[in-house]
Amino acid sequence: MAVAGFRRQWQYKIAMLAGLCTNCVFGFVRAAVMVAAVGTGAGFAGYDAGGIAAYVWISQGLLGATQFMASEIELTERVRNGDIAIDFLRPVDVQLGALATDLGRATCTLLPRGVPSVLVGMLTVGLTMPSDPLSYVLGTISVLLAVSVSFLGLFALATVGFWVVETRGIRVLYQIMGTFLAGLFVPVHLFPDWLRTIANATPFPSILQAPVDVLSGRVVDMEALQVVGIQVFWVLAVGAIGRLLLAAGRRRLEVQGG
Repeated sequence: MAVAGFRRQWQYKIAMLAGLCTNCVFGFVRAAVMVAAVGTGAGFAGYDAGGIAAYVWISQGLLGATQFMASEIELTERVRNGDIAIDFLRPVDVQLGALATDLGRATCTLLPRGVPSVLVGMLTVGLTMPSDPLSYVLGTISVLLAVSVSFLGLFALATVGFWVVETRGIRVLYQIMGTFLAGLFVPVHLFPDWLRTIANATPFPSILQAPVDVLSGRVVDMEALQVVGIQVFWVLAVGAIGRLLLAAGRRRLEVQGG
């Protein structure tokens, strides 16, 4: 199913190219603002120009894979129209099968959109990146976990459709809060202490800030392992919530017709 997800996403080459162009445009805008802010010398949570540029371009490169800007997944419509009943009859776990498909989609997205975005940043702005190979190994694992946390969160959100007629408002709220608390607009490290505590009590930083920190070398060695460990926790926790909601929704589901 992961291969199928990869092959399906690969059919949207023009859309991914358009996404790359969008990433680059907003990457230049964000980088210009952030680098200028660092240049004021007012203290920027330990970021220098190269470090903040790495944060900007890596986060831009991960947007397509993590689906942060599109808070609806296929399961949402299938729950709404009752097609989820067919999924329950298939010999494949609904949650794990959907997760595998999304991991394939995310992998395909990273190749023509994510990696080139970072390369554009390297060639134009200049990024501070780690020289230790372990950072890239842990970074790859961190990205995989980030995509998993993101999808499992959207999966749990989709299951709310078993109880409500329309989930659009909930999804919009999730998208706005999620992108902010994940560190898309500014790094979580720049939040006031009280807001950073709230953000770290949610899975959102594990979707974006965590892989950015590991890949950029802001956290290394044991600190990087701790960040990855937190991501593993959120994969298990959010996955468990989604599984419980799915089981409860299955008991509640009624489908009429032949």
